[in-house]
Amino acid sequence: MKTTVDIVVPVYNEQNILEKSISTLCGFLEKNFKHSWSIIIADNASIDRTLEIANSLAKKYKKVKVLHLNQKGRGRALRIAWTKSDADIVSYMDVDLSTDLSFFPVMVDSLLQGYDVATGSRLMEGAEIKRSFKRELLSRGYNVLVRLILGVNYKDSQCGFKAVKREIVNDVVPEVRDNAWFFDSELLFRAHMKGYKIKEIPVKWIEDEDSRVRIFSTVTNYLKSIAILRLEYLFKRRRKR
Repeated sequence: MKTTVDIVVPVYNEQNILEKSISTLCGFLEKNFKHSWSIIIADNASIDRTLEIANSLAKKYKKVKVLHLNQKGRGRALRIAWTKSDADIVSYMDVDLSTDLSFFPVMVDSLLQGYDVATGSRLMEGAEIKRSFKRELLSRGYNVLVRLILGVNYKDSQCGFKAVKREIVNDVVPEVRDNAWFFDSELLFRAHMKGYKIKEIPVKWIEDEDSRVRIFSTVTNYLKSIAILRLEYLFKRRRKR
């Protein structure tokens, strides 16, 4: 029996690139992916034509489904889409396809080789990236803080290119509280603290120049979330003593 894999693509007001990206992804998977797969477009309360386009893509491609949410938030979209899925492996990637798709089969196969969580890394040796100096500096600074404050050894917690086993969906995802961009960091940390095996894969990644992420406000929220997460686990340790 083939392994089943769901690929979630969270979107918010992506009418300009959604059709091209989903068509590219479908074409790639048809030719290069050996497992049984489906794509779930998770619409985060878009106010443009994104939902309309998503529904038309679901009619065009049998393996494309649409999940509409009335609230924004990438983390919320992933939590709902993953927990509704019954696939053996669930994953996600950003709609801009910034990460080279050739690494997707590698990421999924690593879960079949003993790992529980797999994530793309833009900061490992061997990764090839193209982005502005400002974003590069902020990304590296953020990930240094993650490692120092949370005491983890993975290098890139925020790459929008991840896959997890069903066990992670059942055991870890319900504990992840963040509904936005910190979802990735929190997911990896909680999985790490429970002893699950995490595989980082150096990827090729090109920055989306049309990114909607507000860098400085996002980083500020990240720092607050890191501190809260660290304090939570410190209190847990004290209670166990």
